[in-house]
Amino acid sequence: MQIWQCEVCGYVHYGEEAPEKCPKCGAPKDKFVLLNDNQAHLIESSRITNEIHMEVFGLLEQVAALCEEGSEINLDPGCVKIFDELLDVCNEKQQEIMAEIAGHVKKGKWN
Repeated sequence: MQIWQCEVCGYVHYGEEAPEKCPKCGAPKDKFVLLNDNQAHLIESSRITNEIHMEVFGLLEQVAALCEEGSEINLDPGCVKIFDELLDVCNEKQQEIMAEIAGHVKKGKWN
């Protein structure tokens, strides 16, 4: 399968031919360029990496919710400390994931 990119808005299309018009911006078919193997590899690798990032992001949300629950139980200071520190790590890593995906989009690796 080939990967085409709209020169107007950056929309990425997977298929043997470019679409008749861009579903995102409405540009005509002639505004699509066929990506070379290196460009296509970057797009595909970023798509897979971003899917992994989003899966990890969701898992971090689950861990954060468990940490909040554990902290609210307030069994003892040691438990609360672990839950609070882990909650901070979850929040920090979620912010890093969002920044990384934004960087991929900005560099045109993923749309």
